[in-house]
Amino acid sequence: MLLISCSNAKEDQAAAIGIKHVIVIGVDGLSPNGIVNADTPVLDTLMKNGAYTLNARGVLPTSSSSNWASMVSGAGPEQHGITSNDWERDDRPYPPVVTGTEDIFPTIFGVVRKQRPDLEIGAIYHWSGFGRLIEKSALSFDMNPETEHATAATAVRYIKNKKPGFLFVHFDHVDHAGHEFGHKTKAYYESVTVADSLIGSIIQATKAAGIFDETTFIVSADHGGIGYGHGGQSLDELEIPFIVYGKDVKKCNLIKESVYTYDNAATAAFMLGVKQPYAWIGKPIKSVFEGYPEPEIGAQKGLIAAPIIYPKPDLYEPAGGLFVDKTPEVKIESVTENAEIYYSLDGSEPTRQSEKYNGPFQLNKSAVVQAKAFSGENEQSNVTEAFFRLVKSNANNGVKYSYYEGNNWQFLPVFATLKPVQTGTKYQFRIDDLNEKEGRFGVWFTSFLKIDTEGTYRFYTTSDDGSKLYIDGEEVVNNDGDHGAIERMGEITLKPGLHEITVEYFNKAGGGWLDVYYKGPGIVKQIIPADHLFLSKK
Repeated sequence: MLLISCSNAKEDQAAAIGIKHVIVIGVDGLSPNGIVNADTPVLDTLMKNGAYTLNARGVLPTSSSSNWASMVSGAGPEQHGITSNDWERDDRPYPPVVTGTEDIFPTIFGVVRKQRPDLEIGAIYHWSGFGRLIEKSALSFDMNPETEHATAATAVRYIKNKKPGFLFVHFDHVDHAGHEFGHKTKAYYESVTVADSLIGSIIQATKAAGIFDETTFIVSADHGGIGYGHGGQSLDELEIPFIVYGKDVKKCNLIKESVYTYDNAATAAFMLGVKQPYAWIGKPIKSVFEGYPEPEIGAQKGLIAAPIIYPKPDLYEPAGGLFVDKTPEVKIESVTENAEIYYSLDGSEPTRQSEKYNGPFQLNKSAVVQAKAFSGENEQSNVTEAFFRLVKSNANNGVKYSYYEGNNWQFLPVFATLKPVQTGTKYQFRIDDLNEKEGRFGVWFTSFLKIDTEGTYRFYTTSDDGSKLYIDGEEVVNNDGDHGAIERMGEITLKPGLHEITVEYFNKAGGGWLDVYYKGPGIVKQIIPADHLFLSKK
């Protein structure tokens, strides 16, 4: 990939750029994975002819309100105070550290209006909730269309008629697809392709309006997603794209510095020649512009796309999988052209001294496969991880379960007081192959975990909604409650032998998920291997 080297750095002021129009396009729930796997000719062109990273980060929690607020406010939830989708102006956990032109933390809209009072400023947003996060009094044009297509059409008309100096356009349909069909699914990727086309129509509108040559675009998102939702702490949820294209932007430039969603407002302010408030923590990503050098980032390497391990992840299911009486084949694929892949089978992070991947290979035992891509001397990827669990059907391995149905559970029920709808056995603590009652059900699991080495063990449950884990009757992990897919951890000291492990789970409504991990002496964090779980102590 071509990285443009720069010289003759300009003065540290936006006026030197001469950008007259800035358009920020935010796509709710647009993940880097969506851009990589969907048909996105417009976004591909923007990255080829602009500056970009697919490893920018949002803020925690990975909820829409918190991240949209951070994007337009140049700060995190600690400063602006918007900590969840439940936030309202008259019902908030704590006030912002400062206020802007309204009784909320200063946003890019109020900052620009105060310093450039005559500028045409617009906000067109598909999700009505976005409107409560911004200073509407600063807007020249404020519109909340009902669909993504109406949102784009409104933006196109507004650009042609008013030629705004600053415009923020928000699309919501990709997030809808993630919740309804699941992230990394065909329907989700199709929604990304629709977004790509709508972004193209907005760019074309600037050409029709005669302002394209003086316009710079930022395309980004609030969060990614995993399974049917977001709100957790995985990279799938936290990482977002950040693409800058147009006037004075370097071409085919992979951004090497760290980028956060609150840098969006700071970068827009820089382009518009306004001074950002002292309370903002975001920084303008100046290195994307011609004449501005890349910052000194020390030992930090350029980040390229991580390789893909097959079988690929599916919704919440990590790469790899469960193989009963089968020998799995591991295939690893590079997303970056001409990159070399190195891998490990023990869960250790691969380096250039690790095993080099030269083609598919087979496994004869459970393994945690990690892979990393390297390109040239200064570019490398994040680690891709896959969990392969191998088990024999005749080895007494398994997990007993009892399945229950209920209504409006907010927390785990007392399963001992309920009658199970069905009972049975499986090979792991999973709910994906059970008959679910419209999302309202619970499961009680029990098995015996083989421990080989004495020491302290950490256990983790990742669940949507609540779960608890017990070892020999002692509560170790409490992940109870109504919530998205989040992880909780607890630890216990164990001696060699078989220990009773019990997992309780419930789902209140919607999509659900459960995974159980452990980590201990000589064992990297992994889904508990099926060949270490037994139906009895015999």
